[in-house]
Amino acid sequence: MANSETVRYSGNPAGFATSGHYDVGHMAERISPDEVAHVARLARLTITPDELNRFTAQLADVLEHAADIEALDVTDVPIDWQPHPAENVTRPDQVGATLDRDEVLGQAPAAEDGQFRVPPILGEPQ
Repeated sequence: MANSETVRYSGNPAGFATSGHYDVGHMAERISPDEVAHVARLARLTITPDELNRFTAQLADVLEHAADIEALDVTDVPIDWQPHPAENVTRPDQVGATLDRDEVLGQAPAAEDGQFRVPPILGEPQ
């Protein structure tokens, strides 16, 4: 961080939802730097004043876009509507030529009992 000064917030700004859900009516108002600092504190982020200003503007734009979307009249749009019909894009299983096991294992760095031998992970015993 270019600036060593940091912003911390330890309160609940007026209008900030405490129920775990953001107050949708509040989205029409611009988000304040205090609210952004509060969110940063909840996320255990330390941000500079420059970052606070930038993040406040960015989050305000996101919330404004969310309010625009919420204002759309979608009463006639079916819940399961998709712009393109969903269709299965898998192909049928077909048995084809396979590689020779001994040839493939012969090119591996290590093989044991007809299988690739790999280094142990996550502290597994060897």
